[in-house]
This record gives sequence, structure tokens and C-alpha cells, in this order.
Amino acid sequence: MAVAHPLVQPDIGYMPDYDKYLARSKRRQETEKLDKHLPEGFPSSLSGDLVWDGNTLSSQYSWNYNLTAEDLDEINNALGHFKSLNKPMGELSPETFPLPNLHALMREISNEVHNGHGFKVIRGLPVDSYTREENVIIYTGLSSHVAPIRGRQDNKWQGKTADVLVAHVKDLSQSCRPTDIPGPVVTADKQVFHTDSGDVIALFCLEEAENGGESYLASTCHVYNVLAATRPDLIKTLSEPWPFDDFAPTGDVYKLRPLLYYKPPTGSEPGRLIIQYSRRNLTGYLACKRSANIPPLTEAQAEALDAVHFTAEKYAISLDFRKGDIQFANNLSILHARGGFTDSREKTRHLLRLWLRDPEYEWMKPRKLKERFDRVYADITVENSVFPLEATIRSSNVAT
Repeated sequence: MAVAHPLVQPDIGYMPDYDKYLARSKRRQETEKLDKHLPEGFPSSLSGDLVWDGNTLSSQYSWNYNLTAEDLDEINNALGHFKSLNKPMGELSPETFPLPNLHALMREISNEVHNGHGFKVIRGLPVDSYTREENVIIYTGLSSHVAPIRGRQDNKWQGKTADVLVAHVKDLSQSCRPTDIPGPVVTADKQVFHTDSGDVIALFCLEEAENGGESYLASTCHVYNVLAATRPDLIKTLSEPWPFDDFAPTGDVYKLRPLLYYKPPTGSEPGRLIIQYSRRNLTGYLACKRSANIPPLTEAQAEALDAVHFTAEKYAISLDFRKGDIQFANNLSILHARGGFTDSREKTRHLLRLWLRDPEYEWMKPRKLKERFDRVYADITVENSVFPLEATIRSSNVAT
């Protein structure tokens, strides 16, 4: 499919530049005739619990659940039960990690993540009371009650084909070559607003940074409402195909798809606004440069990309993400970001990440996202499942 595009990439990098954004917006509004209508089928505004302003959300919604002594006893019993089965971690499930009382709460959390405000935090797991393997078992077992299907985050382990189902989010930049860094996830840099590749993203904090590393969330629906009211042309741009770099060795492989999708309500499902993108696939990151052999972004796309980031930043919440917390977020309706951080000898920021799916509440995806989600969920087997206990650099581009 031939795509008309300029010869060079616009002046835009992974780290958003507010002054450049304002200048580009001013220039385009002064020199271009911008569309004043939303794309066909897109609503003028959205409503419901998924639409929230982070500046006022704390007065309306309590997102933390603090585990009680009884909860922790039940989790310890489930851990002991699973270990007694001598099964691989790929078989962790509500049946093999039983939580007779907590199960109902976990199902309420899944409903809240999919149909409520889009996120919830479980607080108070005593990380230091367990071995690393036990922490992974507890995290995975507890999460299975929220969403039992796990997605792959890498397709190789120790040089062999595998379904790597847990990822470590940690600064590894000092122990690897710059060319091996796939993105900011393995550095101490800030991560700008983006989404991952699963339905639900679960993050477990094993250790906090000495300074920084804040977790930020923003409502995609609220970002949409702001832009739809002020710049409908940018909504149109977001809903059109974009060239996503696949970072293939040949330097000429890319995916052509929108960032933003709207599925109108049906008899069985409400209307759904979905956003899916990682900024690095559109701008490159450090030594992982965007290929010159694929279509560059347009000036309209560059503005729209920054508009999403800066609007999300304005209306985001900052979570007090502590050691022992597990954060569950709807990766289809919530944008997330991270503050830069500094580690020390005593405190090294270290998170575990799962990409989950709950068949009971799963959102149906647009056809153009099928390949993206198949990379994560298709054809996973218990036999090939791997749960690494230490952090390593990802070997593949599953998360594109």
C-alpha cells in the first residue's frame, strides 16, 4: 500500500519537548486548514467512571486496598498449597493458588479495572518475608484471580524459544551496551505516557528507588474529551494509520495502524475507546534509532503525539507506589508513565510485570490490533512458560 509521506522525520524525539510542541501547534493552526469535525462514528464526548481528571479523582475514588492480617494468612496458605503440588509456575491459577475469601475481592478488582475507573492497587505484601521465587508465585497466583490468562513478554529465554511470562522492570543500563537497550524500561530515565501490549498490566513493586520513579496514570477517555472539544483534527489524525517501526535488522519493516480506536456500543457491550501505542516505535529511543527506510511521521502526527502526552500529563494522577504494592491497570483505556529515578546501594527500584487477560470481562479488539495482541497471547503453553527470577534484557520486540 503506497503511503504519501515527507522525506524526513519531523523534529520530535522520545522525550517530549513542550516548547517545540507549542511552536508546532501554533504554526499548523496559522498555516493549515485544519478539520473541525471528528472522524465519522467518534462521539463528541465520553462519560462514565473511565472518564476522570487526576486532579480531583482522590475525592471521588479510593484506589488502594490494604491487605489485612487475615488476607496475608490466606495468601500464605495458598503459597504453601501451591508449593506442595510440585507444579511449574505455568500452572498457577485460582485452583492451584486458592483464595477462598479474597477471590471475591479479586473479581471485584477485575470488574473495576475493566468497567470502573480502570485501575486498582493492592497494598501491603511483605516482600522481605519471602524468597524471590515465593514472591513471583504469590504475585502470579494472586493476579490469576484478577485475570487468569498471562501474556508473553519475550519469546526467547537463554537462547531458546520460550514463552517468558514475567518481566523485570529495573535499570540495567550500566551493565549492558547502549545498542542492547530496547527502551527506557531498562533504564532510570522517565517513561513518557504510553500503553503496553496486554489487556491488563500488573506491576509488583519489589523495591522502591532511592529517589523518584513515580507511577503516573491518565484516563484516555478524559484526554479524548479534551482534544475532541478543542482539536478534533488531532482526533482524526490519531484515528488514521501511523507507521510503527518494528526495529527489524533489515530496517524496513513497519506496521501501519491507528493509535486510537472507537467501538460503538452493541447490545452486549458499551462503547469502547481504545488507545494503543509505544512512543519509541514512532520516534526511536537512544541507540535504537527510528529507521530511515520506513515512512516518517507527518507534522500532524508529531503534534498529535505530543498533544496526547501533554494532555495526559496535565490530568494524570501520581500514585504513591510503595514496596509490596501490586498495581492493576486497564492497558486499553489507561495511559501510564514513570518519573526518572535514582538508585542507591541500599535501594534499587525493581518491579515485576505481568500482561493479563480476563475472559469474563475482556474487551473485544478492533481487527487492526489482532496481530499486536496475538504476539502476546497466542499459542502459549505451560511447557514453554518461563518465569525468570532475575532481570535480563529482552531479546525480542514482542511489545511493539
